[in-house]
Amino acid sequence: MLYMTVICLFFAHGMSATSATAVSNSAIHWGFKKAENEVPPEAGANYDELLKKYNAFYKADPTEKVVYLTFDNGYENGYTEKILDVLKKEQVPATFFVTGHYLNSAADLVKRMVKEGHIVGNHSWSHPDFTQINDAKIKEELDKVKQKTKELTGQEEMIFMRPPRGIFSERTLKVAKDAGYIHVFWSLAFVDWKTDQQKGWEYSYNEIMKQIHPGAVILLHTVSKDNADALEKAIVDLKKRGYTFKSLNDYVLSQQFGKNKIFY
Repeated sequence: MLYMTVICLFFAHGMSATSATAVSNSAIHWGFKKAENEVPPEAGANYDELLKKYNAFYKADPTEKVVYLTFDNGYENGYTEKILDVLKKEQVPATFFVTGHYLNSAADLVKRMVKEGHIVGNHSWSHPDFTQINDAKIKEELDKVKQKTKELTGQEEMIFMRPPRGIFSERTLKVAKDAGYIHVFWSLAFVDWKTDQQKGWEYSYNEIMKQIHPGAVILLHTVSKDNADALEKAIVDLKKRGYTFKSLNDYVLSQQFGKNKIFY
């Protein structure tokens, strides 16, 4: 609870500083040059400045071998329980970005996430393209997920969000920031969500190990059998390579109390 209280106070400060002037709603599809040889990826200076302005990030400290594990949960495909079992066994925290459909159809799993110390983040109620709906509708999409999560789990605060479809604009960043959210993008991802095109656990494992870098924010989809089957080995082998796994709360708190700022 202390984590959430401090984080909310930190990011609430300065919200009103964002200009009320109209901002661009040009749609941006999140992407970057993937990491190689443990060198962090780059999205470009223009994106870096835009994200920094609106309390958004896609990677953490490039000097520390820390990994932040995140999952997108649009619907349940039978693998989240196994993923939670692995996280519990390896004592690894994660953030699960859920939709309204997931909250309604997999309530017991959401309850387990919170009970076992994970964060439930906001992935919108109906997974729309935020650039195609107005400010009030965006807030409604976010509020409904936050309220339903609270009803199910007792999780009072929800400060992390991930834009549905990976599509955003300066306007949608601003709306989310003004609503108290931190946008969490990602620095490591691959095509894992196509359930009819799973390639075996080695594919998921190799992609993770190939793209890993200090400060990685990993995005995995829980609908993937490959991910569920590869996760334990990936975690164990990353630990052997000197990586540790931390919560997004740890990273955000470090921006207030640590020596570092958000890195780009």
